[in-house]
Amino acid sequence: MYSEKPKICHLTTVHPPFDTRIFHKEAKSLAKAGYLVTLIAKHDKEETIDGVKIIPLKTPPNRIVRMTKTLLECYRKAVKVDADLYHFHDPELIIVGWLLKRRGKKVIYDVHEDVPKDIINKYWIWKPVRILVAKITGFIEKSISLKLDGTVTATSSISQNFKSVSEKLIVINNYALMNELYQENKIKHEGKFNGHFVVYVGSITVERGAKEMVEAMGLLPQDCKVKLLLGGNFAPPLLKETLERIQGWRRVEYMGWLDRFQVADVLGKARAGMVLFHPAPNHINAQPNKMFEYMSAGLPVIASHFPLWKEIVEGNRCGLTINPLSPQEIADAIRYIFDNPKEVEEMGQRGREAVDKKYNWLKEEKKLLAFYELILNT
Repeated sequence: MYSEKPKICHLTTVHPPFDTRIFHKEAKSLAKAGYLVTLIAKHDKEETIDGVKIIPLKTPPNRIVRMTKTLLECYRKAVKVDADLYHFHDPELIIVGWLLKRRGKKVIYDVHEDVPKDIINKYWIWKPVRILVAKITGFIEKSISLKLDGTVTATSSISQNFKSVSEKLIVINNYALMNELYQENKIKHEGKFNGHFVVYVGSITVERGAKEMVEAMGLLPQDCKVKLLLGGNFAPPLLKETLERIQGWRRVEYMGWLDRFQVADVLGKARAGMVLFHPAPNHINAQPNKMFEYMSAGLPVIASHFPLWKEIVEGNRCGLTINPLSPQEIADAIRYIFDNPKEVEEMGQRGREAVDKKYNWLKEEKKLLAFYELILNT
């Protein structure tokens, strides 16, 4: 159908340009396969990195501007690209996807989260109307998805929302990139590690356990040398001030936002990675990228005791699952990690083996490329 590889355009008004799923996995995989790939995202300049051309959007000062002027800017730039297939990543871009479809373009919606469930926990939406907003959003999401060419979801549970409305539906799991974050010299002889650290990297929010992690650090014995390496941005920004008032903050080293090389360096210093999301509706069946990244780096995982997460962590014997709302359980898990270096080393090795066999991006990449071929040739 095409004499050369088609032009592909990824769109996001919410995520940063070097988002792990969008840029490092999907866009780079497509570029490697020979597609002409453009990414429209918030950025400070136009540039091409790893075969992906980035077209910048102005960073909006607030959500209202983002969901009005930025959407219009994104649509205009998308039309100018004149791609053969558009792949958008945010629910607010669904109107842009619909408009591009009306222009005769092929369009894919990539659903990262269960959006209606996620809205119920949005602190910036007035609480009495959240359920109504969630229902309306779910209806719009499904209605427009009917008119698009395909739907990609990040988990099997999210895909259940679209089985009745999307003929072309695929799950592309957010599994880890093999060997990207692993450092051979992380573990020294006799099970001793480079540093006395546990780590959390990602969006720092109340719902993702920020408060409980910091409180847990304050429950460790006075003579304990363990510190929490914290990387990412605070949402909302004022959360940092709240956390700084907690006693455990004295054991926290905040490193700000980290690029992929910095993430690898930080994981190489740690003994365990923490992913302690609260039991919110959109979290229980999620598959957070950071869990698989910790495993790929050879780190044991301290995770929330959700059934799916227990199946991954305990089923592969690569960490501990606990009540994420209990700072004491978190502190006890941290102490267990540091009191059992040999077992911890074995946990890390088993996690890495599980990623090698099951939870790696290479398998998902093949699914993504096959899905593109299906969409582009029908």
